[in-house]
Amino acid sequence: MNKIAAAILFAFGATAAIAQAPAALAPAPALAQAQAWDLAADVNRTIATFDVPGIAIAIVKDGKVIATQGFGVRKLGESAPVDGQTIFEIASNSKAFTAAALAMLVDEGKLAWDDPVIKHLPDFRMYDAYVTAEMTVRDLLVHRSGLGLGAGDLLWWPTTNFTTDEIIEKLRYIKPATSFRNSYAYDNLLYIVAGKIIAQKAGKPWGDAVRERILKPVGMNMTTTSLAENAGNANVSNAHSKINGKAAPVRALPVPNAVGAVGINTNAEDLARWMNVLLDGGKLPGAGTDAAGKEIRLFSEAQSREMWTAQTPMKITQPKPPLAASKPNFFAYGLGFQLRDYKGRMLAMHGGALQGFYSRVLLVPEERLGIAILTNAESGGALSALQYRLLDQYLGVAPTDWIKVIGELEKEATEKDLAAQKKASATRAGKSKPSLPLESYDGDYQDPWYGLVTIKPVGKKRVMSFAKTPDLTGELEHFQHDTFIVRWKERNFNADAYVSFALNPDGSIERMKMAPVSSQTDFSYDFQDLAFTPVTKKKEKSE
Repeated sequence: MNKIAAAILFAFGATAAIAQAPAALAPAPALAQAQAWDLAADVNRTIATFDVPGIAIAIVKDGKVIATQGFGVRKLGESAPVDGQTIFEIASNSKAFTAAALAMLVDEGKLAWDDPVIKHLPDFRMYDAYVTAEMTVRDLLVHRSGLGLGAGDLLWWPTTNFTTDEIIEKLRYIKPATSFRNSYAYDNLLYIVAGKIIAQKAGKPWGDAVRERILKPVGMNMTTTSLAENAGNANVSNAHSKINGKAAPVRALPVPNAVGAVGINTNAEDLARWMNVLLDGGKLPGAGTDAAGKEIRLFSEAQSREMWTAQTPMKITQPKPPLAASKPNFFAYGLGFQLRDYKGRMLAMHGGALQGFYSRVLLVPEERLGIAILTNAESGGALSALQYRLLDQYLGVAPTDWIKVIGELEKEATEKDLAAQKKASATRAGKSKPSLPLESYDGDYQDPWYGLVTIKPVGKKRVMSFAKTPDLTGELEHFQHDTFIVRWKERNFNADAYVSFALNPDGSIERMKMAPVSSQTDFSYDFQDLAFTPVTKKKEKSE
């Protein structure tokens, strides 16, 4: 999820709708004609428009690799270029690998999509006992559990000290936002549960299972399943986040406890291989047949169809007029893929976002077309501009200047958010004071699913620290009344939050709530879902 500029990513990306109006189909261009088009000019223009240091592109068509190219640099301030082998984190594009691994287990008869989760993980629990009993393996992948958007993501993001098992155990304390199977809301935690099932069946960690069962057979030999595996490889892209509105190099954050939802690091060349296998319905290129004469496949055609079958309807929103051509006629989530249409063709796609990396993979099965876009920055607009530019080119439709259109909309959204923050600051009760002496807000606060947060004096400042998230530490700044703003030490998070206290009649603190300051804060900073109460300290026994 990753992250920042969530409003833009939502507007154009993996977890939300923009989509488009139907249009008369134009004949698809000949392959040679498509190749003659200047890809570099469009990518370099995107780099300049959206302040993205580096981009890698993979394009496959009719089983052939058309492009695995890099543009820009791996790290700002250095000259090393991005190329087709440069490694990027692909975050939630890892979900397709989890779905494929489960599909392989279904083919082998080791589980069924509609098995109860508790059949395979007996200790699994959700907040509601009915949901616990009814939750199926399929439900883990389709974002209809009743959890709210990104619910519980603070258990793994930014890097936490929770184990995978602890994260799964804490699901039972996260209250649902809607009824079970009522509506779509993107989540990551249930993919972590799905990853646990894969690990259990394989008798080894998710990363080892995926490497053995998917990466090696597909030939994705440069792909890794943890940041630690990238050590020693010089051709790895650096992460970049916006700091004071400009892209800057930042450190990548490992999230080893969230595999299943995220975890794959790859490049354009390996993604080209992966997209061709997906477009071929799971068939491995050049694999031939086994001793019984059966075609060797990663997964069956039946499972391929299942992954690309609509499971959960998604709301289609009315886009702004400049984006009218992007509005879909249908919009749904399958198994590890978002499904929608564009210019009369179905798309199976997904996006990924982690600190410093945004990516998108999209497939057009009817055209046997696959496109992957990898960036070392946090701009959903850059992904969408290239996505539609490439689709228009390869579908042979009259092109829109998506780079200009989306660039202007992203700028407008950022300016609108900054204006809203400025207005909130201007209209606050600036002369108000906290109800209590500042030291009265110090202490430990407990949330049912996250756990402890501490406020304590450090010099002349008051500092908030999340106990299991080392990087979530920041100074409290008074905003108005009993509301403060926490300014995180890691400024690239772009996730400062309001911290508000409610008092009991006797003046003691009853509870503490949080909420993002910016509308562009990534949804995985789900501060609004936290409900803190003060931890009562036990009195020492008198002698």
